[in-house]
Amino acid sequence: MNHLTFWRESRSLRACAVALVVLLTLTSVGSSEPVRKSGYAIGTETCGSADLAFPKIQIDMKAGFCAGLVASEEDRLKFPRSIIQVPGRDLFVVADMAGWGHTDGRLLLLDPRAPQGQRFKELLTAIEYPFGLVIGPDKKLYTSSAETIFRFDPLADNPRDTVETIVRHMPGRRITLPNGTKLDESAHPLKQFVFDKNGRLFVNIGSHSDDCITPAPITKPCAAAEGASAMASIWLFTPPSGGIFPALKPGETDPPHSVHARGLRNSMALALHPSFPDAGYAFLQGENGRDLPDIFKPNEEINAIEQGRHYGWPYCYDLSTPSPEFRIVLQSGVYKSLCTANALYKAPFSLLPPHGAPLAMLYYHGAKFPELEGKLLVGLHGYRPTGSRVIVYEVDDHGFPKPAPAPVSYHVSCAADPTHSFQTEGGDVAAAPFEELIAGWHRVNGARPQGAPAGMTVAEDGAIWLVEDKNQTVIRIDRAAGDAPPPLPCDMRSQALIDQLAVFVARDAPNSVRLTNLRKGLVEKHCVGCHSDFGLKPGLSDAQKDATVLRFMLSQDGWVYPGDPDSGKLRTRLRGLGAEKLMPPGGEGLPNAEPGYTRLLDTADLLVSKMVPGLRMRIRSGPPQRKFFGKTNKECGEIPAAKVVVVTQRNAVDKPGFSRFFRPADPYLNGECSDGDGYYIRQEFLVPVQ
Repeated sequence: MNHLTFWRESRSLRACAVALVVLLTLTSVGSSEPVRKSGYAIGTETCGSADLAFPKIQIDMKAGFCAGLVASEEDRLKFPRSIIQVPGRDLFVVADMAGWGHTDGRLLLLDPRAPQGQRFKELLTAIEYPFGLVIGPDKKLYTSSAETIFRFDPLADNPRDTVETIVRHMPGRRITLPNGTKLDESAHPLKQFVFDKNGRLFVNIGSHSDDCITPAPITKPCAAAEGASAMASIWLFTPPSGGIFPALKPGETDPPHSVHARGLRNSMALALHPSFPDAGYAFLQGENGRDLPDIFKPNEEINAIEQGRHYGWPYCYDLSTPSPEFRIVLQSGVYKSLCTANALYKAPFSLLPPHGAPLAMLYYHGAKFPELEGKLLVGLHGYRPTGSRVIVYEVDDHGFPKPAPAPVSYHVSCAADPTHSFQTEGGDVAAAPFEELIAGWHRVNGARPQGAPAGMTVAEDGAIWLVEDKNQTVIRIDRAAGDAPPPLPCDMRSQALIDQLAVFVARDAPNSVRLTNLRKGLVEKHCVGCHSDFGLKPGLSDAQKDATVLRFMLSQDGWVYPGDPDSGKLRTRLRGLGAEKLMPPGGEGLPNAEPGYTRLLDTADLLVSKMVPGLRMRIRSGPPQRKFFGKTNKECGEIPAAKVVVVTQRNAVDKPGFSRFFRPADPYLNGECSDGDGYYIRQEFLVPVQ
């Protein structure tokens, strides 16, 4: 089931009331228009106190907490992924990958007390995929690139002169598999890492692909996940006596490593209990599992890491469900019955919400929130309704989340059924229940974008800091007085609108041909295995496959804006424009290697351009926003100059002086209109598309 089928055409009275509260909140103070930063509507309220009071943003939080916007895209953030405080200083280091451009990454020094627009200073540049940020056992700051781990002094006059590399040659973006296959683009080159109290270093070596599936029949184990330098694993480096790794000199080899645990697709979230490795204390990993089309399958995982164990990838998912693609591999050899009856396998300690994509995990220790003391915080980065939140687990004395018998339910944002229980193919299962620190972070037009928490840290004053890569923000969580405000309503593209757009394409013969060519030449050839296989299943006819692919694309947030291909992620991701990662992975070489590939990208643009019958027109240049309205003269939102709409009535029959246009204006709606109303804009605001 696609998650957007959860949309309800008619909002409940409660949702309408909440929407009214939101609108009044945004406009109540002096009737001034809210300022928008990184998609957030900023009013006069603040979160925090004194010189750490920042504009309060409207995300649905646990009572007693608020979120302040410290920095945004206006501060020239590009793709921030992690954050850490400089010990003893009111300064922070932010790892900004700047996108997936390989060597565009930067390490930035953040002074939150500096004037807006002057809070960042570049420390190091031209880094390939900076990600991990950790204070080491020597109290120095350590960070990672795609292949290295190094330390440096962020307060030095020239930080680059202080760089000391301790690991130099880990599997990065370009890798050679054990069978000799060379890959120019590893799917998961980011290096998260942690130190234990003895100075040992544990490093995430993510898998080379999402599922390791090769053409059937698969008769051999996943080559990349085997051997002494396996990917999809956690590597262990042990320091010399004294507990500190020496800096590598030119020509010196890396310190030796062992594969501590394997079968872990991508360990972006790692947490060690402060007493680890003392017997019985927790080493936890949040698993970014494989993708399946169903919103509720498979679950993500919290794994309790033990040396020498196998955690299932790519052979098992959920608790013990065998991956059907590896049926032959699971019939004999070392992985015989791995998921069900093999002492090598360790099942997940608990399940996480499916497709949640945990990117941050830590134990909270701080004075600001005593109710969180010792608890486990997990940030879920995933874009589906099961992600975009920060959750909190009660843990036992050894740091393990406390399980409960089935059924254990969790919240699903923007869903008709607001909760869902943890399930596998066998039904409800036990799991560790959690509460939500940030519960509602879905997009609400006119109020906020969808949240995408990546890195997270606890400051010395106990405040929680996090970064969002999707919205280019740094956010600080502080104490708030009073009850939590009511949750904001849901605003997403409705299933009825998706149905209408699919009918438009089906009725237009040239566009139907374009969709077929796109499905065969791009989706099935290069994209199956990513993005939940676009919903394709065995046994579908060609027409059903076309419809399935189209509906999947239309349901993804921001992929397609009919009539305006330049605004959608389908174009920017396929062509490698902007900060987000090029799709498909390794696609840089396809225009030269595959005849007709560039023409295929043009076909995608044409499909979007001609999706809706009508006249494509552009919003005239001038003031930065142009207001548009519904049938009853209700203001629906504002569209920036240069955006394209499809005009269905140049002279609107029921609104003189206006043109009626068709555009699912999702990013520009203010929450007062539904996409079935049709939109109207003054004729003089439109000019033909050249």
